[in-house]
Amino acid sequence: MGAYLSSLSFVDLAGRLPAAAAQGLFWGIMALGVYITFRILDIADLTVDGTFATGGAVSAVMIMKGVNPWVTVLVALVAGLAAGFVTGFLHTKFGIPAILAGILTQYALYSINLAIMDFKANTAVSSATPNLVMTGLNVNQSLLVCFILAGVIIAIMYWFFGTELGSALRATGANQEMSKAQGINVNRMKVVGLAISNGLVAVAGALSTQYSGFADVNAGRGSIVIGLAAVIIGEVVGEAIFGKKLNFAGHLIFVVVGAIIYYLVYTLILWLQMNPNLMKLFTAIIVALFLAVPYLRSKSKNSFAKAGKQSKKEA
Repeated sequence: MGAYLSSLSFVDLAGRLPAAAAQGLFWGIMALGVYITFRILDIADLTVDGTFATGGAVSAVMIMKGVNPWVTVLVALVAGLAAGFVTGFLHTKFGIPAILAGILTQYALYSINLAIMDFKANTAVSSATPNLVMTGLNVNQSLLVCFILAGVIIAIMYWFFGTELGSALRATGANQEMSKAQGINVNRMKVVGLAISNGLVAVAGALSTQYSGFADVNAGRGSIVIGLAAVIIGEVVGEAIFGKKLNFAGHLIFVVVGAIIYYLVYTLILWLQMNPNLMKLFTAIIVALFLAVPYLRSKSKNSFAKAGKQSKKEA
């Protein structure tokens, strides 16, 4: 035990934290996309596991062809919008359940992503490429750029969901029948929401590729779990701090905060020299715990539960 403790260096941990925060920020952008489907539309969309890799593949290939890295992020956004549109189209026009439509699109994207990368499992991005949006070789700059990008995206989302179209999208997720009664095209709103969600996920994939220096066809595997973890952790932390005063903008901010917290925990686990192959197990446990918090909290506040406790005391 003494040898194990002596092998842990707090200086090493402190040095890893900026990189963890940078990763948390671009995964936070991905989590904002998941938030749109999971919380606003109340749809379980598994397309994101494919579109994350799509964004990375598009960015890597275009950078290798000499395209400006910032432009590749915009093209990745368009590719993600298209993938989300396909999922929405399958769901609304063919009556396929949303979760199955997402699985079908994700399944197809695996082959499409391979085709984009000339049927190679991964494609490298040279760290010497000028004007990279972010790179692991300059963590502090990447942290600043990603912080600004996340802030801009949150501001745009806050503005958008305050518009007539954005309000209709939120109403669709809240109550479809009432939305139909108000003349809202529910199917169109679902397609729009799924497209925007996957567009943001693809942007995060492009940023991840530039940061890590390569695109991989399996890069998005399990990303939906990380996105859900960020959303749940952010909500629990935000509500614990602000309670009912947490507004929509606060929810968006804390989704990104949740992603940062997740990656800080991930870094801590690696620093404790635990096997990184167990990270999926730790992620599942973390998500389960944070999912249970709201339920346990509401149960403890339940008047019947309190009455039961009180009667036991009196007995």
